[in-house]
Amino acid sequence: MDHPPTTVSPRSLPIPQLVGIAMLAWALVPTNPYGYYVLLRVMICAICAYLAFAAFEQQQLGWVWVLAITAVVYNPVIRVHLNREIWSGVNIATMILLALTIWTIRPTRKERA
Repeated sequence: MDHPPTTVSPRSLPIPQLVGIAMLAWALVPTNPYGYYVLLRVMICAICAYLAFAAFEQQQLGWVWVLAITAVVYNPVIRVHLNREIWSGVNIATMILLALTIWTIRPTRKERA
């Protein structure tokens, strides 16, 4: 019995989480310019807000709170000021958080008619 080749739909890829995890991992390099960390704040805030909205749509209120608080921590407007060592720990914890959302939150796109 032949099976068709398995393909991964672009919709099933956790692109926001993978982008966030990669950016947070790169942020652990101590020689990054300041501008990188500004971009990191914008991106992680946006990713967490997006995932919080997706969790809300799926009625996963615990995830909504966790992701919304994470978005607030990374927001680029009202900054949370921490030293480099603490930010490194926060970044690692956020990487773990984003990895967990890969299996628990599945953003869906509505099909157009």
